[in-house]
Amino acid sequence: MTEAVGQSAPTALTEEKPAVLILGGLGELFAVPKPSEQLVLTPMDDVIQAISDAFLLFTSTRTSSHPNLLTGQIYASRRKQRACVDSTRRRILSSDKFEDLETLPRIFDRSSGKQFDYVFNCGGETRYSQDDEVYRLRSLNLSVAAGKEAAKRGVKAFIEVSTGMVYKPDPSPRKETDKTKPWLKMANWKLTAEEELAKIEGLNLVVLRLAHVYGDYSSKFVATALSLARVYQYLGKEMKWLWDKDLRVNTVHIDDATRAIWKAAEWSNQGRKGWNSSWGKVALFNIVDHGNTSQGTMSQIIADIFSIPTGFQGSIISNFARLNLDSVVDDVNDEILGPWADLLAAANITRPGPLSPFMEKELLKDTDLSLNGARFEEVAGFKYEKERITQGEIQGMIDSYKRMNWWP
Repeated sequence: MTEAVGQSAPTALTEEKPAVLILGGLGELFAVPKPSEQLVLTPMDDVIQAISDAFLLFTSTRTSSHPNLLTGQIYASRRKQRACVDSTRRRILSSDKFEDLETLPRIFDRSSGKQFDYVFNCGGETRYSQDDEVYRLRSLNLSVAAGKEAAKRGVKAFIEVSTGMVYKPDPSPRKETDKTKPWLKMANWKLTAEEELAKIEGLNLVVLRLAHVYGDYSSKFVATALSLARVYQYLGKEMKWLWDKDLRVNTVHIDDATRAIWKAAEWSNQGRKGWNSSWGKVALFNIVDHGNTSQGTMSQIIADIFSIPTGFQGSIISNFARLNLDSVVDDVNDEILGPWADLLAAANITRPGPLSPFMEKELLKDTDLSLNGARFEEVAGFKYEKERITQGEIQGMIDSYKRMNWWP
């Protein structure tokens, strides 16, 4: 099992160390190329000795063309890159059936007979544009079943990892008290899961709504933009973005995201100091860096790294795209997927991993992901180590892909 994710080694824990159950996380927060052979350390390898037992449920599916590679991923620490599998203390379960939750209670069983102290639910369907039934089975059902079992067993902290895309889009940073109006199917079901978990009596629930997570080995929003940039570099073309430079695409580094999960568990277990009852019974926090990342931010970083011209399509083309998004996305994908395959073939990459320049229509909407994360910093005393996205961090992502032979 991967070790806990945290900010610093707990000082108050001496003889009795926390036991942690981590559900999922393969889509964004952790990475391991061959879980059956080796499990690499999480970003917080400085707290490896702070955990007495841990169990990771991989709620992900394998691809038929890459049977040894989960479609999701677990974050591989670039600091030590060492395996931490101990069959006597850390167990791994890979589940291909999200909807089959009858055996879930057994996942909570420990050989010692004791209960897990913390449960981090990072699980669920992370792919975009899926049918509602997929999200219901693989996201909502998992969250509710895990929450009920955690409450039944008296788990000290249940951390539900959600998304900032549940808010009504607005360029001004959204606070936890602002109106919700999910603009992705996945976000809609995440919000439903939050609401259902809040109804479970006795559940020590903390909900974290994350911005776009980026960092080494990550494969979501920022990784897609980098893959696109590689294609446009290969084609010798300008990379133009829809909408404008001010569209907010807020971010949080993978190290800070995982540290925040651990900090939230500690804060909850230690009495939830600073929580105002007028905010509601469920502790809810936004997790986002201080950079207020926008499309303009990303455009400049990509221009600097790939030495290609970048820009924006302008109002006429953007307005056309708004009315004809399906055909626009199809045209873009037709243009880029062939050259991407050529790049992979030229680099002799037969297993490219989770990277792809494929554009999802849902993510191309003219919608701001803009979050205010002050509450978590003020209440829990959390400090971000990566305060804004930088060229260096993005180059580090590309270097991590090269180490895995994912990058052409």
